[in-house]
Amino acid sequence: MLTLDTLVRLKRSQRTSGAPRRLALPDGMTAPLGCDAVVAPAHLGPLVLPRLPRVGCVYADRSHWWWIVPSDSDVALDWPAPTHYATGALVPDAPGVPGLIHTPDGTLPYTPPIPLYLALCRVTGTTPVWSRPISA
Repeated sequence: MLTLDTLVRLKRSQRTSGAPRRLALPDGMTAPLGCDAVVAPAHLGPLVLPRLPRVGCVYADRSHWWWIVPSDSDVALDWPAPTHYATGALVPDAPGVPGLIHTPDGTLPYTPPIPLYLALCRVTGTTPVWSRPISA
């Protein structure tokens, strides 16, 4: 008899190399608030870094940068285009996992999501969601 656990395990074992992969935290890091990522085009990364009061784990490849944020950091936020939010810090259909380019001091991997959101809004020319006019 097949249980749900067995079916899930079988499905996971069928994944191909193009299947989404989770960004791995460095040894010694803990994620007590869960782990998601905000993804931005690589050309925005160097513009965002100096605007942040604290930088957590950041991963990069030629086309994108990933900032680790606590889970559910997308609640009530519309992350500005061309960025996107990656629940579970999953890297979809990439040929390889991006490399770690920044590790914070301490054991927490997080970049604070609100300063990151504001920095991304600034460099993309997007008005933060709470500053937009409300229509009735």
